[in-house]
Amino acid sequence: MLSKSQISLLRSLQSKKDRLEHGLFMVEGYKSVIEFINSPYRVDAVYHTASFDPKMLKLSRNINLCEISVTDMEKISSLKTPQEIIATVSIPSWPVLNNAKLQKKFTIVLDGIQDPGNMGTIIRTADWFGIAQIICSADTVDVYNPKVVQASMGSLSRINVYYADLAAVLPYLGLPVFGAMLNGENLYRTNFGQEGLIVMGNEGNGVRPEIARLVTAAVTIPRTGNAESLNVAIATALFCSEISRNS
Repeated sequence: MLSKSQISLLRSLQSKKDRLEHGLFMVEGYKSVIEFINSPYRVDAVYHTASFDPKMLKLSRNINLCEISVTDMEKISSLKTPQEIIATVSIPSWPVLNNAKLQKKFTIVLDGIQDPGNMGTIIRTADWFGIAQIICSADTVDVYNPKVVQASMGSLSRINVYYADLAAVLPYLGLPVFGAMLNGENLYRTNFGQEGLIVMGNEGNGVRPEIARLVTAAVTIPRTGNAESLNVAIATALFCSEISRNS
C-alpha cells in the first residue's frame, strides 16, 4: 500500500513543475514500460497491481518493484481507465544538439505544438519512419507530459527531443529548411534531397513569422476536398511518408 505522501508525489508528476522538481516522469501500460526498461532511460520504480505478473517484465536491471492496490493505481494514474502497471522514469539531462547527428538525415522541427496527443503521435510517427531527432521550440508542449508519453506508445524511448530557440538554432545548423505552409510547392513534386529540417507549425497559427523567414522551401499538402485544415500530426505523417518514399 502506498502512503499518502507517495501518492501525492506520484500524482504531482502530472505537473511539469513537479516533474522537473523531482526529476521523474510517468509511463503507463505494459508495452510502454517495457520499451523504457529496454532503453537507455533509467527506470526508477515499477508499480503494478496483484493481477499483473512482474515476471512478464523480464527485468535485467535493479528496478524497484512495488505491488499496489487497484484503488492506489486509480489514484496515481492519469488515465480514466488505469492499466495494471506504471513506471516512474528519471528525466535525463537535456541532450545537447549535435550538428553532426543531423547531417545526411531529416529532422522534424516543431514550432509551438500545444496538443499532447499531437506531440505523442508525431514522436510515434518519427519512430516509424526512422527519424531519430525532433527539435522543438521552447513553447512546445513538454515531451514528458503524461498524455504525450501515452500517445507516443513507447517511441519516446528511441527519439531524441531537443528544446531550443528555433530562430537562433535553425540558421546555425546550415541545412535546408522545408516549412509546412500554405501556398508552397506541392509536397508530391518537392525535391527534398538527402537531408533537411521539416518545420511543422502550431495547430491554430501555423509557422510563426520569424521562423517562416528562415524557411528555404515552403511546401504544401495539396487539398482536393473541402476541409479547412489538416491535423498537424497527420500532416507530419504525410511529409515523413513522402520523404521516405523518395529517399
